[in-house]
Amino acid sequence: MQPSTLLPLVILVLWSAGSSGTTGPLVEDLTNRMSDFATRLYRTVASRTDENIFLSPFTLTTALMALLGATNGPTRDQLLQGLSLTGMDLQTLPDLFQTLRTTVLQRGEDANLRQGVAIFPAQNFPLSTSYLDMVQTKFGGNAQNLVYTPQQEAIDIINRWVQEQTGDQIQELVTTLDPQTQLLLATAASFQTHFTPPFNASFSQDERFYVDKYHVVMVTMMFRADKYFLAYDRSVKAGVLKLPMTDGTAMLVVLPDEDVDINIVEEEVTGEKMRAWFGQLKKTKLEVQLPRFMMERSYSLKNILQALDITQVFQDNADITNMDGAKSPRLTEVLHKSVISVEERSDTISAGGDNNTFSSLPPRLTINRPFIFIVYQESTGSMLLMGRVIDPTKK
Repeated sequence: MQPSTLLPLVILVLWSAGSSGTTGPLVEDLTNRMSDFATRLYRTVASRTDENIFLSPFTLTTALMALLGATNGPTRDQLLQGLSLTGMDLQTLPDLFQTLRTTVLQRGEDANLRQGVAIFPAQNFPLSTSYLDMVQTKFGGNAQNLVYTPQQEAIDIINRWVQEQTGDQIQELVTTLDPQTQLLLATAASFQTHFTPPFNASFSQDERFYVDKYHVVMVTMMFRADKYFLAYDRSVKAGVLKLPMTDGTAMLVVLPDEDVDINIVEEEVTGEKMRAWFGQLKKTKLEVQLPRFMMERSYSLKNILQALDITQVFQDNADITNMDGAKSPRLTEVLHKSVISVEERSDTISAGGDNNTFSSLPPRLTINRPFIFIVYQESTGSMLLMGRVIDPTKK
């Protein structure tokens, strides 16, 4: 795994030789299907490690849906099935995703999430106008041919693109390339949490965090007293807290009971379960303590996707055409990098604009043991990011 700079999320695809309904039932259906794939992806990753996890299912799905336009036959059918998209109209799918993406990805300097998708074929795989237009208009992507030798020149071009897409939050996406690379699909996203109301750094203090029964670490706990949306899921024995953010996104923090293993809860996390949590949230007065944390995570997702029955695209007989109609090489690897920083606001807030004062002390929810977090777009319910914190002191 290669570390990266502040708040990046990166997926490289290497080829060798809330409540939905505000945008319509079809977009709602697409959102639900994407959430189903997102949770299956997360559970598969979680089953293979005991460490912190962070990834962006939305960014990965963007890349794989852009890839759909270059697949045919059984390869396309299997990819559709793996993405939980079987039965959807392939002619209207790009338009539906464009509608969803426009709603989800808030633009401007204050956007929490920045995302980009790029396709970099070698010079001998020319781009068709129709495919280039689809990548640009439907998936918000970019495409250009690269000369992969000399290697450093191609690396510099890719890294400059990443810097532009993420507002310089990602400085270096690629350090080396396989000499046989002929086509590279890259996605990058940077995310910055801006909670509203914000946690104020002046209320933060060091507290214990119980990694497990035998391991305790000291962490900086952010604090705020306010009215929050909270739920309790008796079926999995976990509390669910909603923390709104400034651009229409929100974070769900899923905290298992003290005697419940987080892995048991993770096995029950599905798109349907997440949608049920949305409906169960109730506003209540609460004091919240949440650890400040930053994570850098990097994954090779080829084996993960194969475990999700996406295998055909990695095989020699994959039915993939390049962007001008000729046969392209098979998909050989999917790499995913991500970094997230969750922190309080350090600037001074005017009197009366910070923590609320209640006539009686409200209950306190202290997130001081391993938890799951989900970042989603409130108006559509689209899952953007998902992870777990086992040890906040480790990246």
